[in-house]
Amino acid sequence: MQKPTHLIDFETMLLGRHVHHNSPRPRRSGGHLDSSAYVLLSRIDIEGPMSIGQLSDALGLDTSTLHRQTTSMLGNGLLERIPDPEGGMARKFRITAEGKARLDAERAGSIAALDKMMEDWEAEDVAAFAAYLKRFNTDIERMGGRPWPRP
Repeated sequence: MQKPTHLIDFETMLLGRHVHHNSPRPRRSGGHLDSSAYVLLSRIDIEGPMSIGQLSDALGLDTSTLHRQTTSMLGNGLLERIPDPEGGMARKFRITAEGKARLDAERAGSIAALDKMMEDWEAEDVAAFAAYLKRFNTDIERMGGRPWPRP
């Protein structure tokens, strides 16, 4: 029997659409983070201060894109530039208290939305789904050479 990977393709396409249209993140009014800020702040929150080069390697984005994103986040008080804590030449970006508070609030909202969507699921089913998503993501990360640290 052939693997039904076409089903995964279809369902991940729908998942991306659903997340985009049903998540609070796309609404820019009301203090919600956009998806790029959510991802970037999440990475810095897990890994600690990072330079533009480190962010570029980690996220697979060019430095001009990251400069635009980090400039916006600096202006909104979500990030701050600091000297490299390890004494290197490059300056690094560190999440501010405001950035951490906004990230935590965004994450709590996202988790609450997932809880509502999955309210009829058993805890074991949620755990199994999370395990399969983790496996899927870690395989993608391995193929791309960009592992994502997990809390």
